[in-house]
Amino acid sequence: MSPILAVICLVAGFALLVKGADWFVSGASGLARRLGVSPLIIGLTIVAFGTSAPELAVSVTAALDGANEIAVGNVVGSNIFNLLVVAGVSAILCPLAADRTLLRRDWPCSALAAIILTVMLMFGNNITRFESIILLVLFAGMLVWQIRGTSVPTENNAEEHRPGWLLAVGIVGGIACIVIGGQLSVNGATELARAFGWSESLIGLTIVAIGTSLPELVTSIVAARRGENEIAMGNVIGSNLFNILGILGISALLNPITVAPTAVFDAALLTVVSLVFWFVARRGTLPRAAGVTMVMIYIAYTGYLIVR
Repeated sequence: MSPILAVICLVAGFALLVKGADWFVSGASGLARRLGVSPLIIGLTIVAFGTSAPELAVSVTAALDGANEIAVGNVVGSNIFNLLVVAGVSAILCPLAADRTLLRRDWPCSALAAIILTVMLMFGNNITRFESIILLVLFAGMLVWQIRGTSVPTENNAEEHRPGWLLAVGIVGGIACIVIGGQLSVNGATELARAFGWSESLIGLTIVAIGTSLPELVTSIVAARRGENEIAMGNVIGSNLFNILGILGISALLNPITVAPTAVFDAALLTVVSLVFWFVARRGTLPRAAGVTMVMIYIAYTGYLIVR
């Protein structure tokens, strides 16, 4: 595959990923509203899983193709992008009031997931099938805890007026676009890495991670501008939990993942920023100043990746 064709595949893949995620989130969120699910749960589960579907498609495809560093780099890079850029830009546009349940339960669990990943990579630079089962069990337990621990209002049932068949078309069509887009993105990114001599780790942490995180960015910005803070922050934290526990768990279960030693630093950085900005948000809001700082840290990190 020529570099030009690889770029075309990458762009087409990202376009399908973004559009597919948009359709999926719209249909799934509409279905959730019909069932009267709380906004926080919508953000932590339906929207988070929908916007993380590109990461799932890319990482699973990369793992099956043996591109292990893209699989891990995509997840870690996406999580860093979600936390620093998605949450940061959202806070810049509209200071985010953090939900108490999110601060008490979900954000600490997201940081814990990053710590677990860092420890796994420190001892062997790999994720075995046994470790993948641990991640998936933790993910299942977290999901049950989230659903049981969040109240479910019933007054929102009438907010969704679209017919059920239209919601179903959006969900199915979105998944189809996500799967196809994921395959195109991995193929294009892998060929670019080979053509320009870039490492798979760099491609996964930057181009692929940013591309697959576009749905989170768009969704959280729109939610923040509408004042739907629970969905904006729930999307970020829920996506980060799903990426580590769910996506890496599934990817490593299909094909055990071995990565470069530098992946430990990236996972450790994710842990540090998760903890630091959790302490900042515990004051009740994520202010604009914090958002600017988060974006600047990401720019510096990207520069480091290129030099590395």
